[in-house]
Amino acid sequence: MNLWLLIVGCVVTTALVKAAGPVVVGGRELPAGFLRVVALMAPPLLAALVVTAALADGQRLEVGADTVGVAVGGLLLWRGRSVVLAVLVAVMVTTALRAAF
Repeated sequence: MNLWLLIVGCVVTTALVKAAGPVVVGGRELPAGFLRVVALMAPPLLAALVVTAALADGQRLEVGADTVGVAVGGLLLWRGRSVVLAVLVAVMVTTALRAAF
């Protein structure tokens, strides 16, 4: 029963948060400065999510085989290689490092 109450609470909270923007802003246009700040927020937020996913093990931040695999895959993407190749190489590097250590 507690799980269902948590799920319903999350649904209601999500709906209220999503509805707050249109209710507060109404039909008005947002200031240009605010829109520039919002546009600049996406890259750092994405970077924070990637770094947290690559370095966190649930308790603390640490570098491991998966971190090296992600770095190698990112390097390949940065050099203009295909996504499929980057993922395959990242998987192979991670697997090799985990087998070696």
